[in-house]
Amino acid sequence: MTAALLCAVLAARAQPVQPLPEPRILVVPFDTAGRDGRTYWLGEAAAVLIADDLNARGLGAIPRQARTDAYEQLHLPANAVLSRATVIKVGELVGASQVIVGEVRVEGDALTVRARPIRIDVGRADSDVVERGGLQDLFDIVRKVARAAAPGGTPANDTPPPAAPPLHAFEQYVRGLLAEQPASQVEFFQAAVRLDPTYERARLALWEAYTAKGDADAALTTAHAVAAGSADARRARFLESVSLISLKRYDEAFTALKALQDAAPDAAILNNLGIVQLLRGGGSVETGKAAYFLTKAAEAEPDDPDVLFNLGYAYALDRDPQAAIYWLREAVRRSPADGDAHQVLAAALDAAGSGVEAGRERELAAQLVRQTGAPPRAALPRGLERIRQDLDASRRRAIDRTLSSTAQRDQANVAQFHLERGRRLFDAEQDREAMLELRRAVFLSPYEAEAHLLIGRIHLREGRPREAVDALKISIWSRDTAPARVTLAEAYLKLKDAASARTQAERALALDPASAEAKALLDRIGRQPQQPVGSTFRSSVVERTGC
Repeated sequence: MTAALLCAVLAARAQPVQPLPEPRILVVPFDTAGRDGRTYWLGEAAAVLIADDLNARGLGAIPRQARTDAYEQLHLPANAVLSRATVIKVGELVGASQVIVGEVRVEGDALTVRARPIRIDVGRADSDVVERGGLQDLFDIVRKVARAAAPGGTPANDTPPPAAPPLHAFEQYVRGLLAEQPASQVEFFQAAVRLDPTYERARLALWEAYTAKGDADAALTTAHAVAAGSADARRARFLESVSLISLKRYDEAFTALKALQDAAPDAAILNNLGIVQLLRGGGSVETGKAAYFLTKAAEAEPDDPDVLFNLGYAYALDRDPQAAIYWLREAVRRSPADGDAHQVLAAALDAAGSGVEAGRERELAAQLVRQTGAPPRAALPRGLERIRQDLDASRRRAIDRTLSSTAQRDQANVAQFHLERGRRLFDAEQDREAMLELRRAVFLSPYEAEAHLLIGRIHLREGRPREAVDALKISIWSRDTAPARVTLAEAYLKLKDAASARTQAERALALDPASAEAKALLDRIGRQPQQPVGSTFRSSVVERTGC
C-alpha cells in the first residue's frame, strides 16, 4: 500500500459519523375521502407542510424525497395511502421513532384535517388531532395540526420554515410532485412559478423535472433563475453545476463547485469536484487530482458506497490498481450487489496480477448484469462515475443506508440458508448438490468465507487442488482462519509444493497455537524431502497476494 493511500485510509477511518437529530418522524400522505380530482392533492400537501414545520423546529422529520425513495426500494406505490401496519413497517425500516398518519376532508369550502401520531418506539398511538377551517386557511390549519401532533422543538439552525406561497401556486407544486411523468411535472411546476415568480422551491422542483426529462439546457436556465438572496440559492448554484457537468462544460462546473466548497464544505461538492476532474482527464497538481477530492469526500462520508466506488474507479482509471482494489472492496462490502463495482474491481485485480480473484469478481458482475438485463460492458468501461444531485442531504443518505442494511440483512439470511444446506450436503459427501448450494451462497454474499472454504474442500476431495487453491485464497482474504490455512497447505502438498504448504501450516499455527491439524501437517511436511526452489509450484496469485 502506498504512503498516500495509507494516509487516506487512516484519515477516512478517523472521521466520526455524525448522529442524526432525534426523534426521527415519518409523515406519510394523508387519506382524502373519495380521492377525487379536486382534493386528492391535499393528502400529499398535508404531509409536506407538516414535515416542513417539524424540520423548522428541529424535530428531524424525514424529507419527502427520502420517503419516496423508501417507498421505491420497498416496491410500494409512491403516492398510495397505506394501511397502518404497512406504514409502521416503513417507519421501522427507515429508522423512524414516530409516524404521523391522517386524513383530509373537504365539504364545500370547509376543510377538516385529522392526524394521528403513532409512537413506534413504545408501540402506542396517541390521540387524534383535529383542526377545522376554510380551505383558504390550509397553511394555518396544518401548522396547528403539526404543533399539536408533535409539540416542542426549537428552531433548527435559525432557519424559518419555507414561506407560504399563494394557495393556487402551492396546489400546482403539489400536483407536480404527484405527477408520474417528467413532462407532466414540468407543466405543473411551470404553472406554479408563473403564479408566483418568487416560488423558488417550485423552481428547483422544475430543475429536477427537466433533468429527469434529459433537458440539461432548460434545467441550467431554471436553476440560474433562483435569486442570489434566496434561502435556496446555495442549492440552486449546486444544481447549476450538475447541469454544467451534463453539458460537458467542465471548467465552469469546476469553478462553481470550488466556490461552493470554499464557502461551506460538503461531501456532495467534493464528490462532484472529483467527477469533474475525472471527466477532464484526471485533474492536475495545480487544480487537484480526481482522487484528492474523492478521498476528501470519503473522509466526510466513509460509509457512502457511491463515493467509495467513485474513488476506486478514479484510481482504476489512473492505473493505480492497489489503491483501486482497496476502495472498491470497501464499496462492495457496503453494497454487495453493485455489479459495476464488482466489474471495475475485477479489472483492477487483473491489472494487479490477481487473475483468480479477478475471475471471481468478473463472474459475479456478469451474474448481476444478467439479472438487471444490462448489456455486457468492456473490462474497464468509461462513464460509470456517480454524480451527486443532493446537497446537504445527510439524513436522506442515512435513510438510504438503513434501507440498504435491511436489504442486505434479508439477503444475508438467504445466503446463510444456502450455506447451511451446503454444509449438510458436504458432510454427507453429496458434493455436486453441495457445490450448487454453496455457489448460491457466494452469489448472495460474495465474501462468505466458510462457503469458499467448503468449495475449496470439495475441489480438494475431488482431486482438483489448483481449483482448491483459488477458492481457499478468497476464503482467507474474506476471513483468515486456521482451518482455511490448513486446507490450503494440504492443497499445496497435493501440488508437491512443500515450501508453500509449510508456510500455510505455520500461519495456521500462528492463528491457532492449539491446532492439532496444523501440527500434524507440519510433522508430515518435515518428513518430506525439500524441493529445489526453482521447482516449487507457485501460481501467480499466490506470489502476488502473499498467501
